[in-house]
Amino acid sequence: MATPLLRESEYVEILSRLTLNRLDTDAAVRFLSTLNAQEREDLVSLANSHHVIVRALTPVLASTIASEDLKNWAAKVILTESERISNALFYLQEICNRLERGGCKVTVMKSLDHWPDLGNDLDLYTTTDERQVQQILIGHFKAKIEPRSWGDRLAHKWNFAIPGLPEAIEVHAQRLGQTGEHTLLAQRFVTRRVIRTLEHRSFFVPAPEERIVVATLQRMYRHFYFRICDIANTAALVQAEAIDFRELKASTEPAGIWPGVATYLAIVSDHVKRYQGTPLELPEEVIAAACFGGDVLRTRARFLRVPLMPHGARLYTHQVKTAAFNGDVPATFRLSLLPPLASAAVVAFKLTGSDKGVW
Repeated sequence: MATPLLRESEYVEILSRLTLNRLDTDAAVRFLSTLNAQEREDLVSLANSHHVIVRALTPVLASTIASEDLKNWAAKVILTESERISNALFYLQEICNRLERGGCKVTVMKSLDHWPDLGNDLDLYTTTDERQVQQILIGHFKAKIEPRSWGDRLAHKWNFAIPGLPEAIEVHAQRLGQTGEHTLLAQRFVTRRVIRTLEHRSFFVPAPEERIVVATLQRMYRHFYFRICDIANTAALVQAEAIDFRELKASTEPAGIWPGVATYLAIVSDHVKRYQGTPLELPEEVIAAACFGGDVLRTRARFLRVPLMPHGARLYTHQVKTAAFNGDVPATFRLSLLPPLASAAVVAFKLTGSDKGVW
């Protein structure tokens, strides 16, 4: 059931407080105590959309003011989600290992960034030809290829449904970006990948800089909305001093997305300041390159929205100009297809309630 619009902003606020400020959760816990069964279900649904079920409800278990009923409810929700995550990790490891043995180098993008939560689909990037990936997934796992939109085809993205795995496997082959415009940048997701171990299972994941890149591509150049997990994931990387900002700038500037990266980081910093009292420690060159900050975010349709006009359009224009200036004709052409695709998606959504056939 969709979250009632009148309560949507309240729920996003409470989930943000529980996730980003665990040292002061009493007010949020008191709010949760006022919710009836249906309202709790709505809140969990929204937490699922933001990939923060475990992170948001864990503080409830440690709260000194939470009732036993509230703690029991939180524990039950966390247990159900943890079981889903364990099942997904089992399949994900099997899939990655089989692809690697079959000569397909793969990196798990985005999905594991949310730990101890997990995304609702499992994203992989590979430098291997997509036909080789299909042969392995279909031949060994009995996978079914899901229908592809025009946007999927441009981006070289495939979705696979695998028996026993509720989450879709989303494979990005050789390209990244909303129209598949990034090729050299995309290769870094394999050449610079690192190992991450979760629940005694090991996976190749992007280096911290590429984790910021893919989050930026998704939030600032495709969907134009933030989830609470995006804020929490990126804040954790910055606060752990895991990011080489010079490397990040050097890799994204030629691709025309450095302003988007800087803006993404500025938005995260502003949101963190709202809940933790202090902003992230970002280099001056990041702050100077940011086009706008977190003050533009508005809660609407379940997420924290970035206005497409003029904010998103400004970043897109810079990306197109950079590709053209660099003489990257394929990327320029692909990016030129974005406005008509986006317009078609808006029309499709208004007519049918879904833009999946286009986007």
